[in-house]
Amino acid sequence: MKTYKSINLEKVFNKTMVNKRIHDGIVYMEDTTGEFSWNKGYGGKELDSPMLMASITKLLTTACILILQEQGKLSLRNKISEFLDQEHLSGLHIYKSKEYSFDLLLSDLLFQISGLPDKFEEKKSSTKRKVINQDFSFSIHELLHWAKELKPHFIPRTNGKAYYSDLNFDLLGEIIEKVNGTTLAEAYQQLIFIPLGLKNTYLPQSENDFIPHIYYKDKVLNRPMFICSCRASGGAVTTAREMMIFIKAFFGGKLFNKIIFDELANYNKLQITMGPISYGGGYMRITLGGLLMPFMKKGELLGHSGSTGSFAFYYPQKDIFFVGDVNQFANPSLPIRLSIKLALGV
Repeated sequence: MKTYKSINLEKVFNKTMVNKRIHDGIVYMEDTTGEFSWNKGYGGKELDSPMLMASITKLLTTACILILQEQGKLSLRNKISEFLDQEHLSGLHIYKSKEYSFDLLLSDLLFQISGLPDKFEEKKSSTKRKVINQDFSFSIHELLHWAKELKPHFIPRTNGKAYYSDLNFDLLGEIIEKVNGTTLAEAYQQLIFIPLGLKNTYLPQSENDFIPHIYYKDKVLNRPMFICSCRASGGAVTTAREMMIFIKAFFGGKLFNKIIFDELANYNKLQITMGPISYGGGYMRITLGGLLMPFMKKGELLGHSGSTGSFAFYYPQKDIFFVGDVNQFANPSLPIRLSIKLALGV
């Protein structure tokens, strides 16, 4: 039976939770077999407490795309114009006076190598700034309109270039609906939640669905309209217990043949604001070691974090999965730093 020093994990957890910006949190760790299992909550948050997945939702979207590819319903080499309205795509990606909108592939979206901008973070009028002050909804057509007002960052598939943009996954969500012939919520249910027996994980459809609040510094934000609009890029709700089931299935081959990871493990460094994160085919990679962590043997965390403090990572070198939430919208680096410290702790 595998054993780890839980006292190290306790220290990491307690030191993180004393941050004055953290009001509640949960960490849950297990190995593949479940022989090793450790969890701890703070501020009343427990294994079955609802939590926003935020950008971990992108792993749900990735899983659906890979499942549909296995079913022969699409290919990562398909152009997105085969599935999306050409009128809406027109003018989306114009770089140095040349249009690339109709050259975009599904893989460009999945690997974050489309060059498309991100309205959520860019400019002073970013949606992130706006959502701190008010709740609002938006449609995919509004997202496309906003993106057309911004400049793409590079030609799609430029060697070594990647740029994190929620729009890439919002477009993948539209493609899933088109190919599967269902809503995105129904696709998640059919392709992921039912096969894995997840009963407390869902994509909210309206303000009547329960949506957990989030914190921005000390301010409580209730943003049901915004969360319902995020959909494929960041709209799902789950619990730590069920997120563990999902992340194990994602990397363990229970949803799709994990041999696909040979193809997905083509990583590019993201923009500088994303810190040490590289992006592969639908998931993040954080390399452990190098100048930032000179005492750490080389390894990597694979998975995703969310802007509201959520995280779900696999540490292959130790066969450990980390999931949890620190519920803080003001500092998206918190879950990354915590995940790295937990890796050091085991």
